[in-house]
Amino acid sequence: MNITFRQLRYFLALAEQRHFTRAAEMIHVTQPALSMQIRALEEQVGGKLVERTPTGIVLTPRGRTLADHARQVAAAMAGLEQGLNSPGQGGKLRLGMIPTVAPYLLPEALPVLRASDVGRDMYLREAMTDRLLTELESGQLDAAVVATPPEGDNLVAVPLFIDRFLLAGSSTRIAGFAARAESLKPQSLDPSQLLLLDEGHCLGDQALEVCGLSRHGGRLNLGAASLSTLCRLAAQGMGLTFLPEIARLQELAAAPGLVTIRFPDPQPERQVLLLRRGSTPADGWFDELAETLRRAGDDLLAAEWHAEG
Repeated sequence: MNITFRQLRYFLALAEQRHFTRAAEMIHVTQPALSMQIRALEEQVGGKLVERTPTGIVLTPRGRTLADHARQVAAAMAGLEQGLNSPGQGGKLRLGMIPTVAPYLLPEALPVLRASDVGRDMYLREAMTDRLLTELESGQLDAAVVATPPEGDNLVAVPLFIDRFLLAGSSTRIAGFAARAESLKPQSLDPSQLLLLDEGHCLGDQALEVCGLSRHGGRLNLGAASLSTLCRLAAQGMGLTFLPEIARLQELAAAPGLVTIRFPDPQPERQVLLLRRGSTPADGWFDELAETLRRAGDDLLAAEWHAEG
């Protein structure tokens, strides 16, 4: 069996996109070139890897098995490349970040990263947690900022900072909680009044968790794609939402009428983490990146506390 890394790379693109045209666009080749490599790969493994359907393709059992092994090979190759060309030593830093952190942390951290060796040549990717984990494990990213601890031991997680959740809404709605602020608890909120991010956003799931709720219980107002959208709806009196502490100043400025109130201790919170593959040599670049992001987060939180008084 003589399988090439190019064939595996093309096959992984097809396994991810489940469509020949989109996969070809993803790796910047023509569709005939992609199809030729997939056929050659199927000849090598001795059977069909994909089945064509009217809407795209599905993987055969043999294809699913190969995809699992191909991801491991891609991660190992990415680790090799990263080890030979680390960020700051001629290599590009490929960093991913979840949407409920990126708009707030990046403006603070990016100037410092750009001025340092580790961030001089950098690719930034904003996506939800599951997508970032997939791209990190497959070698498309070198590191990712998330707020959900990874499962398994193939990823290394370093804590950056604690981000507390505030309750946000219109001045009228929040005024109703002010008199009983000391006894305010997430579990006491009316589920029908909660505005939460759509499924797949970890912030929405974390907010449900601290309230002791699930997506299939209660009359929850779900479906918003961004935290900024939720804040504008909340500012207009459409409901209440959970606002991460690092986002408060930016969202208050962007959504006139939005007001926040803190929960009493212990305040609901999330831990923001920086991840890398365990197989990737850190060689100093990862520690430097973590320290830069940690300082940026601390500066954001200090500014928030100062503004809040």
